[in-house]
Amino acid sequence: MATPGGDATGGIIPYKNLPALIGYYLGIVGLIPLIGFPFGLAAVILGIMGLVKRNRQPEVKGSVHAVIAILFGLFSVVLYGLVIVGIIAAAASGH
Repeated sequence: MATPGGDATGGIIPYKNLPALIGYYLGIVGLIPLIGFPFGLAAVILGIMGLVKRNRQPEVKGSVHAVIAILFGLFSVVLYGLVIVGIIAAAASGH
C-alpha cells in the first residue's frame, strides 16, 4: 500500500530538505528566553536556505517549515535584539 507522500511520514516531515527542517526546530528553540538570539539567527539563515532548495528542487518539500523558521527566527532576533539594546542603554545611562 502506497503512502500519500511517497514515504512513511505522508510528506509531513520534509526530511529531504534538512535546512528547512533544522531551521524550523531552531526557530522554535529560538523562542526560549535568554538563548533565543543565536538560535533565531540560525533559523533565519537555514529557513532561507530551505526556500532556495525548495525552489531549485520542487520535488523536495519543506517550504512551510522554511517560512515558519524564518518568521520565528526573525521574531526572536528582533525581540532579543531589542532586549540586548535596552540592557546596554540602561547600563550606559547608569540605571
